[in-house]
Amino acid sequence: MSITPNSPLSIQDPAIASAINAEAHRQQTSLELIPSENFVSPAVLEALGSVATNKYAEGYPGKRYYGGCENVDVMEDLARDRAKAIYGAEHVNVQSHSGAPANIAVYAALLSPGDTVLGMDLSHGGHLTHGHPVTDSAQRYNFLRYKTTPEGTIDYDALEATAKEHKPKLILVGYSAYSREIDYKRVKEIAESVGAFAMADIAHIAGLIAGGEMNNPVPFFDVVTTTTHKTLRGPRGGMIMCQSALAKQIDKAVFPLLQGGPHMNTIAAKAVAFGEAQEPAFKLYAKQIKANAQALATALTTRGFKLAFGGTENHLMLLDLTSKAITGGIAQTALDSAGITCNKNMIPDDPRSPMDPSGLRLGTPAITTRGLKAEQMANIAHWIDQAIQNHANPIALANIKAEVADFMNPYPLFQK
Repeated sequence: MSITPNSPLSIQDPAIASAINAEAHRQQTSLELIPSENFVSPAVLEALGSVATNKYAEGYPGKRYYGGCENVDVMEDLARDRAKAIYGAEHVNVQSHSGAPANIAVYAALLSPGDTVLGMDLSHGGHLTHGHPVTDSAQRYNFLRYKTTPEGTIDYDALEATAKEHKPKLILVGYSAYSREIDYKRVKEIAESVGAFAMADIAHIAGLIAGGEMNNPVPFFDVVTTTTHKTLRGPRGGMIMCQSALAKQIDKAVFPLLQGGPHMNTIAAKAVAFGEAQEPAFKLYAKQIKANAQALATALTTRGFKLAFGGTENHLMLLDLTSKAITGGIAQTALDSAGITCNKNMIPDDPRSPMDPSGLRLGTPAITTRGLKAEQMANIAHWIDQAIQNHANPIALANIKAEVADFMNPYPLFQK
């Protein structure tokens, strides 16, 4: 058989086909506990791999720089309208390629170089794009960081005191490892008292908000960013929601300031995911994510694990492994060998480096998509405990991996 551009992937590029098949097997036979990962529906995958990827569409619906955009305009309008309906947003931009560019676009739209931003400390659950010194944004703007209290909640009093002292242009809340609810109204009041914009990054909890399981800052915050994967269970991408008064600034920052042609196949897949998030079944899904997280947290606590921030009120938990005499890096490697996928993570004021920190971050969105319920979290906690205890024993880890694969066999990647 001659190889042409129309040949099946297995013929045209067997190396990539083999790697994709191996990844599908890994996902099917493993416990996916990374809180920022999920499994999309066949419909989302179909849109993502559609002919929409062929179309250049610089600009926005009705105002493109290319012809032939009448169909992709429909896709983008549907994505925007569905997001508005879900979150109560006045304006939505769905063109950001991922969460980090969405945050950078907001900074570019609302700030001038040297302006002060108050964001959450990375080791207390924040995100790199919230002002960590290694990022480009930290070189352009003056980021100050707030932390959590010993009890595990955001220190709103310290946040307010810092805001009053330094008068930031922007106050940012949101997280990648924080496991508690946020008092958005308090943050908005603090921002208004110092004349700052209020911004929320809901990348991790967008699906829980869509399902009515967590507070929604969109109607009263100035701007809210999110990814469209994670708990929202869509394609990898970003989104910005804002008040209508900021719409032109935000849109111009995304295009043409920072990005060129939007990925229309991804935008089509976002629209599909937003449609799914409007279904009654999605509310049940969001509720089950939280129930599973709380059950897993309880099961781990009974096995002697300490949870940072005093527990979980969302989809994730951060284990403090200092009392277990193991680092997060070693634990992650051991769990990988046992068929349990998670990620090492810093704990508040961690003395260790990000490459081998003291914590381990776990979440329940993906296993909930697979169909697991709260009563099965004890099994998972048991395997986590056994893998960490036997982290230097390859035979024990291989046995756990076989048990995990057998356990996950009845739960397909694509739920009907």
